[in-house]
Amino acid sequence: MLQVGLSLPRSPGGAAGAFPKAEPAADEDAGTGREVLGSSPVTIVVTSEADTWDIDTSSCLGCGQFVDWDKMPEPQQPAPIPRDVLSRPPKELKRLAREGCWAGSHAGRARLYPRLIQRVSCRLVTPDALVYRDVAGRLFGKPSVSSHPLPEFLEGCPMPTYCLSPHGVTALKKILICVGALFPDITHSPLLPALAALLLHYSEDEAQCFESVSRLIASNAPHAGYIDQSFLAHQASCMTFGDLANKHCPAAHKLIAGAAENVLEVYSEWLSWLFPGLPFGYAVRVLDVFLLEGQKVLYRIALALLKQFRLSVTPAGLQGSDVKAELQAFVRNIAEHATVDKLLERAFGIRLFSRKEIWLLQMANRKALMERGLTVVQRRPSFHLAVDMQSFSSSAVTAQEMRLVWSWIPERFSLFPPLLLFSTSEDGCSLQRFYTCCEGYEPTVLLIKTTEGEVCGAFLSSDWSERKKSGATSGFFGTGECFVFTVRPEAERYEWVLIKKPELAKAVPRSRQRSPSPAPESRLGSSRDSRSSSPNHLAVPSPQRRGRLSPFLAIRHFLLPSKTASMFMSGSRDGIVIGGGGGQALSLDASLLWGRTEHCETFDNPPLCQENFQVQLLEVWGFQS
Repeated sequence: MLQVGLSLPRSPGGAAGAFPKAEPAADEDAGTGREVLGSSPVTIVVTSEADTWDIDTSSCLGCGQFVDWDKMPEPQQPAPIPRDVLSRPPKELKRLAREGCWAGSHAGRARLYPRLIQRVSCRLVTPDALVYRDVAGRLFGKPSVSSHPLPEFLEGCPMPTYCLSPHGVTALKKILICVGALFPDITHSPLLPALAALLLHYSEDEAQCFESVSRLIASNAPHAGYIDQSFLAHQASCMTFGDLANKHCPAAHKLIAGAAENVLEVYSEWLSWLFPGLPFGYAVRVLDVFLLEGQKVLYRIALALLKQFRLSVTPAGLQGSDVKAELQAFVRNIAEHATVDKLLERAFGIRLFSRKEIWLLQMANRKALMERGLTVVQRRPSFHLAVDMQSFSSSAVTAQEMRLVWSWIPERFSLFPPLLLFSTSEDGCSLQRFYTCCEGYEPTVLLIKTTEGEVCGAFLSSDWSERKKSGATSGFFGTGECFVFTVRPEAERYEWVLIKKPELAKAVPRSRQRSPSPAPESRLGSSRDSRSSSPNHLAVPSPQRRGRLSPFLAIRHFLLPSKTASMFMSGSRDGIVIGGGGGQALSLDASLLWGRTEHCETFDNPPLCQENFQVQLLEVWGFQS
């Protein structure tokens, strides 16, 4: 077993820098110092190398020179790090990181971090430590005082300094300036300063820290990015988190949707809950796993925080309060609610989709933002992304009820205002008219108001014209984003059964997947192509377009236990069916006047209203671009 030991000289304040032996107190908020970076010049004080630690040969020369040891929380009880830890299989290495195997030694982290980062697959030409020394030498010269503006991509971004000394803060700013010089394509990156600050605690010099950050920026691992580098990418990740929260934290999502004017605005701060929100002892444990598993880990931790937040508040307690401020305060004081081990245990207990599925979702969100006019080089949107529901008018639901339904649908579609496509009160009770009005729109929201005053419906992810691919037979189509819901008398949503019970299916082996994958040639005529150019709806790529991304939660990505697990939507001349297997969640006859609702295996829902019902009003809503 590898035993790491070192002794440190006394700091200027007189405190010894030797490694402590106990975990910090539960309410200690160590190392949350932060600054806000702007584009104004920052004075860089270039000093000679500080005294290095007096260390033995098993430690890392120079590590710790940027740390204020009076602020540094004590590590957990020392635990030996296996000598062959880096040769362990990836799965076991992840397990060791999740369990905090190297949380008991600062020097252990200092040894492991650069070696783990060297394993990250990145672009062939990536600036390294030698490049940093050359660029820093030219920018800052000999020991002196000089002014250099921080990169524009850091404008308005928080910069947590954690436990860095003044010398460390200066080094951090120098590193960020060099990142801006060597990566000119970065336009927005709120994670980068926090990541650089954390790594600097365990780096032997500025050049090593820069090389570590540089490799994470330049990572080209498939479906496993580390750092968003534009406002477009960052906003897409915020929307992706919103989608994941919607599916995996329904109680917390419902709470926030009821208390906040703009749910997406709340979720847009998800990354700041982690960095700089979490105390240093928590943040560095997240970093341990992040270096091995990428951005998916950050989603997990933020979802676990959201679940824990829901347990600590009541709906009444949030009414009238600033939800964003409440969340930030909760995260700052997370030690009062859960230990770091408990938080990580909860995070890794969440059954998330595969890395590829999350990547497909992020790409879909990115595309929707580009539909709204965001570009890769844009630093801030010149418009509000949220939809104003105040002008919404429906005969089936109120604006408040529609706002709740809108909070359930995927984030990329909620960017666009609702557009009424079909209404039995205006278009008549005709199934053929229903198809004519709805074809060419993807997705749609179906609302049904019964003669008993009950209201239910469905979110349908696919174009109704997909039914024609089945020919004369009535086949099912759609994706796992479909869901059914009730609005009155009680509001409830029932999603694809695999979202709550992922153990029922397995992901298709990578060898059998294609991504990006061209869809099969459409059997439809040119009607869909002519509709796709209409300015009144969200454009959907033509199925013939080569290289089209496979849809998020497409059933071909999963090995399903039975066909009944994927009976999302079906249409024929005799009527429409939503959900199947042991019953139908919703079925309507050709007159659109009579319907039936039952439990079905696809959504695992109870009857959505009275089992046999008469339709008073049916509406279909699309999304206007």
